[in-house]
Amino acid sequence: MTDRRNGVRATGAAVAAVALALAAAGCSDSDTSPSGAASKAASAASSAASRGSDVVASATAEAGKKLDDIKGGVNAKGDVKLGDVSTDGGRATVPVTVDNGQSDKKSYAVQVDFRDKSGNLLDTVVVTVNDVGADASKTATARSNRSLDGDVTADVARALRH
Repeated sequence: MTDRRNGVRATGAAVAAVALALAAAGCSDSDTSPSGAASKAASAASSAASRGSDVVASATAEAGKKLDDIKGGVNAKGDVKLGDVSTDGGRATVPVTVDNGQSDKKSYAVQVDFRDKSGNLLDTVVVTVNDVGADASKTATARSNRSLDGDVTADVARALRH
């Protein structure tokens, strides 16, 4: 989220500075008023925010494709528990524990969604936990694709046992 916020702020500030400089220099743009410059800056900031949401949409689509490619997978969301999210000034991580209650070894694919405190989706990843023994547990780590900060939470969006 910080990357996206910083990108939006930096883009907005840069566009506002350029627009105000052009207006002050008497450039013959059709709207060189301060409100026009502010409008252009807001438009640039909105565009940068849109690119940030495109990154999340792309990650979500990729995660969905990975899970859809698993043949014969069974919903196993109830077999998965997440630990506490850690950001440590970089990518968010969360322990993923899978409990295989089956009578034979299974593998799992788990989609983990990272969200801000308001519930907005920040990132999504798929972690695989292979060869979990019969009536056994195994832990892996889900790691965000990019740096996230603030109050980040995680939830299991989908989980398949195969």
